[in-house]
Amino acid sequence: MNMEPMSVLAPPAPKSLAAMRLPVVMMRDILIKTMFRKNLDTVSDLAKAICLPMPVTQELIDMARTQRMVEATGTLHANSGGEMGYQLTENGKARALDALAQSEYFGAMPVPLEVYSEQVKRQSIRNIQITRNQLTSAMGHLILPNDLLDQLGPAVGSGRSILMYGPPGNGKSSISNGIRDALGDKIYVPRAIEYSGQVITVYDPIVHSAAEADEDDPNSLRRTSGRFDTRYVRCERPTVITGGELSLSMLDLVYNPTARTYQAPLQLKSTGGVFIVDDLGRQAEPPQALINRWIVPLEESKDILALQSGEKFEVPFDTLVIFSTNFHPNEIFDKAALRRIFYKIKIDGPDQEDYLKIFALVARKKKMPLDETALIHLLNKKYPLIDNVYANYQPVFLIDQMISICEFEGIPNQMSPELVDRAWSNMFVREEAIIH
Repeated sequence: MNMEPMSVLAPPAPKSLAAMRLPVVMMRDILIKTMFRKNLDTVSDLAKAICLPMPVTQELIDMARTQRMVEATGTLHANSGGEMGYQLTENGKARALDALAQSEYFGAMPVPLEVYSEQVKRQSIRNIQITRNQLTSAMGHLILPNDLLDQLGPAVGSGRSILMYGPPGNGKSSISNGIRDALGDKIYVPRAIEYSGQVITVYDPIVHSAAEADEDDPNSLRRTSGRFDTRYVRCERPTVITGGELSLSMLDLVYNPTARTYQAPLQLKSTGGVFIVDDLGRQAEPPQALINRWIVPLEESKDILALQSGEKFEVPFDTLVIFSTNFHPNEIFDKAALRRIFYKIKIDGPDQEDYLKIFALVARKKKMPLDETALIHLLNKKYPLIDNVYANYQPVFLIDQMISICEFEGIPNQMSPELVDRAWSNMFVREEAIIH
């Protein structure tokens, strides 16, 4: 029985300006910058642009009017249900330009960091309850030993850190992706957060896949978007996958000097989801240095970031971190670092029986008829050359090679001892001296 994941509590839409918990001047400046940059003049269009409910947007416009930065145009827009039009005064335009010189940010109103932290708790990765069935169906395309699922299940369900290690080519990356697919529910990702008057953009279409947007008529009585705070985007739980390119600087806030705003680092974008560090040991920085950077977040569920001014502040750290390496953990970490990684799971190559299952599965998928003579030749003549060490990637590699040869020779897909030999010669490079 496949249990449906529990749905996450949505962030409630703000009811008034006072409930926003943002500096008033900042809210007014974002409103007038948005009017200036996007040339919008109705409350409904502005509400959509700054992602606030219409009554709160109206409150903001009224405040800007008392400060003589916005004025009513005196025209009613027929196509917007007879809405009043608004425009910036000369004073308002001057202030918008001044505010844009301080920060180019306009559009969606940011969520204060402490408000976002409350939402992180509501949708924590630690609240997830994952069943054996969910994990098995997400890993359906992989042939995994039962005891591996016995270890993976509790590890994923805990939402803590996992280290997968073992020889290359045995599906550590595929298992990481399977874990991501097993999560299955949706969370709310803020478009931007605010700390100390600074805007940090979080939502990133490359990392976050938005669920279907709730579009509705602003004039209808039953509005669906009022169900949650639209400063957030409803998304799949995010997954960030990094490999050899990961550097320590990628885990810091990124400051854009032109726009004068910050962009959230990778681990903050992956909040509520999975952060996969693939191929640990292939980065420019030593693995120990990378792990040291994660020690406080992994232990205390909070990360420390720094602004340009040097001011440091805490952000929630709510991420399932999966480290994957081809090295033995003792080679690349000290005991203190290993102690901080909650689950250490060895991903080994298959035994001969599982290898043959994988081979048959791949052959069926790729429409390659199995041939007993070719298989016996492969197992008895070829694998002894590499001490009978099987890896999960090998069946795909060998079958793809044989298909390419058959296509080149103009013959139907088939396997034979001779084709096995030709495919095998591409899997390993013979040791020899090259004369330069």
